[in-house]
Amino acid sequence: MLVKEVMNRAVKTVRSTDTVKSAAQLMNESEVGSLVVVSGTGEVIGIVTERDILIDVVATGKSADDLKVEDIMTKELVTVSPDNSLEEAADLMTKNKIKKLPVVVGGKLVGIVTATDLIAYENKLIEKIATILTVSPTKSIGG
Repeated sequence: MLVKEVMNRAVKTVRSTDTVKSAAQLMNESEVGSLVVVSGTGEVIGIVTERDILIDVVATGKSADDLKVEDIMTKELVTVSPDNSLEEAADLMTKNKIKKLPVVVGGKLVGIVTATDLIAYENKLIEKIATILTVSPTKSIGG
């Protein structure tokens, strides 16, 4: 199974020059835990998460009105291609201890895949296999 088959294409984004407060508001309104940071030309340049806001702003007593997303975002971003396998995506998440992978083609954002997406897909597979294993055959095999 490939990343493009489970990724979310409706990714919430923010600009690096936006305030942390506006980013937090967008996360809250959209009910997401992260925003991909894009440039004016749409290139992926970072990611900002709830944890970034908690650690770099709230815990330090800084003002979310004064800080820009670029002040707290992760700039060394790990990304994945839509043509990578889900196993490769899981390996990247595990190796880098991250839960979200922007899906990028030619530097441009095309989606995002999360650890939750991988778990949901795995659960669907388990349900399908369980159905196959629990269906009783209509005919007796072997007499």
